[in-house]
This record gives sequence, C-alpha cells and structure tokens, in this order.
Amino acid sequence: MLTEIWPFAEARHEAGRHVVLARLVGRDGPGSRPLGATMAVADDGTWRGSVSGGCVEGIVLAEARLTLAGATPRLISVSPGEHLMPWEEAPACAGALSVLLTPVPPDPVRTAITAALAADEALALRIDLRAPYGWSVATTAEALTGPGAGGDAYFLEELRPRARLVLVGATDLAAAVADLAVTLRRVVVVDPRADHARDAMFPAGTTVVRAWPDEWLTAHPPGPHDAVLVLTHDPRIDDRAIRAALGSAAGHIAVLGSRTTHARRLARLADVPGLDRLAGPAGLDLGGTSLAETALSMLAEVVAVANRRAGGRLRHLTDPIRCHPADSVVAP
Repeated sequence: MLTEIWPFAEARHEAGRHVVLARLVGRDGPGSRPLGATMAVADDGTWRGSVSGGCVEGIVLAEARLTLAGATPRLISVSPGEHLMPWEEAPACAGALSVLLTPVPPDPVRTAITAALAADEALALRIDLRAPYGWSVATTAEALTGPGAGGDAYFLEELRPRARLVLVGATDLAAAVADLAVTLRRVVVVDPRADHARDAMFPAGTTVVRAWPDEWLTAHPPGPHDAVLVLTHDPRIDDRAIRAALGSAAGHIAVLGSRTTHARRLARLADVPGLDRLAGPAGLDLGGTSLAETALSMLAEVVAVANRRAGGRLRHLTDPIRCHPADSVVAP
C-alpha cells in the first residue's frame, strides 16, 4: 500500500531525487497483493515495495525506469506469464494486472500525505485513471467520488490512522515488542515507575508515558481496533491496568505470565466484568524462549485477533491466506 513505501519515496524526494510510483489499480485474476499495492522507484537505482509479490516486479521496474527517463505517465497492463517460454509453467498469480505509473504527486497532495501519515490522521486519495492522471485529496472518501477532471474512471484509497498498541510496563520485553510493532501500530508504553519510563530503550516512534495505566487508559480509552498488552508482572500495576482495559472497548487484551500465575490473577479479579476477554498467557504457541521470540509470539496474537484468525499453520487451513482490507475502490 502507499503507506508501506511513502517514507522511502519522501526521503528520496527530499534528497532531490526523482521518484516514480507504480500502483496496482486493477486485476482480472488472483494475486498476492491487494489493490493499492505500490512500488516506488528512484532515479538513483533504488526501489521499495511490490505490486505482485515478485511475479511482475522486473517488468514494472523497467517500465518505471522508462518513466524516469522521460516517458509519459501511463496505465499499463502486465501479466506474470507474458515473458515465459512455451515450456515454462505459469505462475500462480496469472491474471493481468493494471499498473499506473506516475511521478510522486506534487504539492499540496504530497505534503498532505506526509502530514497525514506523520500525525496518524485519516486521508482519502483519488487518482484519475485517464491522462493526465491527476491526484486529489480530502478528509473523506465521499468528497472524492463522482466524475472529476479525469472523468469517472479513478482509483480511490483511504489512509486510516493506525490502531494503537498499548504496552503496560516499560520492560525489556516491551522494548522487544515495540521494535517489531512500531511500523504496524502506534505504540504507547505506560509505566508509573520513574526509573522504567525512559524513551532511550524504545525505538523511534514509540510514545513513552509515565503514569498509572488505569488512569491513562481511562483518559485515553482504547477502541475496538486497539490492543493492550500488560507486561510488568507486578500485580500492583497489572491488576489496575487489566481492570481499566476490560472496562474499555479494546479489541484485544492480553497479559504476561505462566498458567499458574494467570490462575491466581483470575482468582484475584473474579469480580471484574468481562474477565473472559482477558487472554493469558499472552501470545501464540510458537515454542520460543528468547525475548525476541516471546515478543514475536505476543505480536502475532495481536495481528491474528485483529484479522479474526486463530493463528494456526497456513498449511492446515482452507480459508483465504490474506485478509485484504476493503479500503481501495476502482470506479469503472
């Protein structure tokens, strides 16, 4: 999606490089990437992102470099099988892909995208699918629908604020979780202890707050897309956090601890409404023991719950592998 490659595209633009965006705006068959998937190709030879997960990236790179060399922006159709020899087996993503090649949009659209992503604010983007392939932005998608300068053929994408991941306890485990999660969610670490709540141990982009978690969660109530992980292993802090989190609309609430510790916790909190929502011990069964593996297990559960999945092995499942978000629209 655009959000995946925008930091790269913006950094190259700020460095004075020309950047072309290749955006997947249509497909007539199966594919591994959702509509809106984007590659950013810079004139220094570097690039980021993909439109198919590997099947047509070589073709798209060549087309993007032609655009950097002066070819006009255009909508192309590429097929993973178009360069195969007769004896070669067709790839799984065999459908034709519609890819729009345009430079990074000029201001004020470019600065609006950068500002929205930096502030985690919603923004709707429209790209006309007829020359001159103009971009427009608004706070809502409804404001961008209907015929425009490019007619009634356009691609619409909504940039939505990232969900929050609240980590209760500024611990080494919380730092490991934040390292993995900071590109996926807005990460907030809450800890009342002065010698724990320090920015230095957490990755850039993490918000560290020195406060009692129940007070902070009451003042900043989590929503249904947010998750709370309680990690201090100190009942004086954890129990207050759990009570507050269960009183909110948080979509996932999990707590660190062994099964024995969790049984004692449930006994202490037996009077708390919604206790069945509490996941403990936190995480998926990955069998890991290191700090990084434990953090991965916990974050994997957060992702699985958000996508309404059980977290089993893909080889044992029959459901579609990916849950593509319904945030992109192509108007005929």
